[in-house]
Amino acid sequence: MTAKEKQTIKVPISSFLSDNENYLKQTVGLGVTFDIGMRKFRILGRDVGVLFVNGLSDSNLIIHIFEEMVDLNDVEPYGHDEAMTIIENRLIHQQVSRIEMMDDVMVQVLSGLIIVFVDGEAEAFAVDVRSYPGRTPAEPDTEKVVRGARDGFVENIIVNTSLIRRRIRDPRLRHEIIRVGERSKTDICLSYVQDIANPDLIKIIKQELQEIEIDGVTMADKTIEEFLVKQGINPFPLVRYTERPDVAANHILEGHVLIIIDTSPSVMITPTTYFHHVQHAEEFRQNPAMGTIFRWVRFLGIMFSLFLLPLWLVFVLEPTLLPPNLAFIGPSKVTNLPTFLQIILAEVGIEFLRMASIHTPTALSTSLGLISAVLIGQTAIQVGLFVPEVILYSAISVIGTYATPSYELGLANKVAKIFLILLTAWLHEIGFMIGLTILILFLASIRSLQTPYLWPFLPFDGGALMKIVVRPKIANLKVRPSIVHPQNTDRTK
Repeated sequence: MTAKEKQTIKVPISSFLSDNENYLKQTVGLGVTFDIGMRKFRILGRDVGVLFVNGLSDSNLIIHIFEEMVDLNDVEPYGHDEAMTIIENRLIHQQVSRIEMMDDVMVQVLSGLIIVFVDGEAEAFAVDVRSYPGRTPAEPDTEKVVRGARDGFVENIIVNTSLIRRRIRDPRLRHEIIRVGERSKTDICLSYVQDIANPDLIKIIKQELQEIEIDGVTMADKTIEEFLVKQGINPFPLVRYTERPDVAANHILEGHVLIIIDTSPSVMITPTTYFHHVQHAEEFRQNPAMGTIFRWVRFLGIMFSLFLLPLWLVFVLEPTLLPPNLAFIGPSKVTNLPTFLQIILAEVGIEFLRMASIHTPTALSTSLGLISAVLIGQTAIQVGLFVPEVILYSAISVIGTYATPSYELGLANKVAKIFLILLTAWLHEIGFMIGLTILILFLASIRSLQTPYLWPFLPFDGGALMKIVVRPKIANLKVRPSIVHPQNTDRTK
């Protein structure tokens, strides 16, 4: 018999407390691992054992429950058969349930609940006293706004769902829990509004999650994403991540389905298109005119990050394409390295800097930036390794990457930029046009949970595209996006 077949055998709770204790010693290491313990009492003539995990439960609440149960011995004696009902009545908590299988006992206790065994009973009580270690909600570093809420998602799934519930007080808001991972038993929550979200989309996501076969999802959201959208070598993000509860709540009301993974501060928004990754909460925290200007500037930065260097390389290789009044765009001097190789080296150097800044302590990150910009960059120009224009345009391209709201999209655009640079260096302006055509066709072929990636550009939807180009007034957003196929399209209901 294989280990997996053994795991599928359900073991019922024994009516003998000693048998349950022996089983727990063999399975979860009771008495061996220090953080799992059992406290025994004698209550109403019965032996009672309380199983718990240190660090995942609220100790003060557990002590209060102990006191309530022990006080039963000081009151008028009850009949032996009434002990189970009396003990359940003294478990002072809003979430108390009965369980009958030892498999459920192990899953629940390792999730932070306490299990109350009563000798002579083939059932146990599961009491939710979870108190996971973690930080308090704070504004995300990657999605800051000048004005707006300063709370953000944390690694606690209970806190994250409550942040959404605080913003959407609709009784039709659903938070469905699914456990994934043979060993990790990670909690994954699907959040949606019942009468808005597309039932077929919910069904597809549930099916994909339930079919995941892996021992653990310790890397949380990225592991789930790879199983869910089966991205392969495609660098472009097929789901959107957010750490802002207001952004998540807004997408729920549009008809999207959120995937919240315990231990991850990022929430996955599904389904998404390319244009979902180019919008930022700051645009909706300003008036429509300023929001539109911010959006256009951000779009310009994204275009620079993707096309500036390949297009400049076209003009360097084919200066005759430039009109006379723009002849200054080419390099002012000649070096021993080809221009395209300088660009590639600059891109690799910038990646070195990005990786180094991630692993550098905060107190030293400013010094690292100064060293890179002043010493390395300036010295490389002086010794003739780079021409100044390569450093200039590479820097503008990187700034455009950082202006991209989605970190994942910024990285994907960098891969596409390198692809365009290599084709341009090989075939000049023909290579640039071929690369651009391949990129558009590739993006048009992508489907994210059966959703066209370039909607509303392809397939074309003029009204929806205008809402992306121009930041609309909130009062004019009366219809939910058709791409998510909502059951209720009217946003006023």
